[in-house]
Amino acid sequence: MTATELDAIDLKILKALQEDGKLTNNALAERVGLSPSPCLRRVNLLEEKGVIARYVALADSAKLGLPVNVFVRVTLDRQIEENLDAFEVAVTKRPEVMECYLMTGESDYLLRIVVPDLAAYERFLKQHLTRIPGVANIRSSFALKQVRYQTALPLTHLRPAAG
Repeated sequence: MTATELDAIDLKILKALQEDGKLTNNALAERVGLSPSPCLRRVNLLEEKGVIARYVALADSAKLGLPVNVFVRVTLDRQIEENLDAFEVAVTKRPEVMECYLMTGESDYLLRIVVPDLAAYERFLKQHLTRIPGVANIRSSFALKQVRYQTALPLTHLRPAAG
């Protein structure tokens, strides 16, 4: 299933579930204007096709003692497959790494790290990040305030398929 195959009801289902993944099927069906059985069939199809990848609970990092967000730009000494693979394997093993992107531009990778405090980030940096083979440069920026945090993908660019 591609974005062009989604109709208006599919888009309503996705929007509703991105806002509240705990909606019961009956509540979801009512919200999108379907009866429960066809609504469940559509949700199951969206899951089967991978449009709905998974369901999660979003935890409040500050309330869990992880108030520090660090954005880290990493440059490798050589952009060869071996170094790229080694870096990606290493960072995916670290629970502090919330996001990791292979980038274009000045840095090879952009990471978002969450830690309880600056000392924890220093330990992560010294004991883990700097020890990954091929890392040449690390630049860290600390978030002072979270202005916006969004997990729901924007769907306004999609045109419903005729159906």
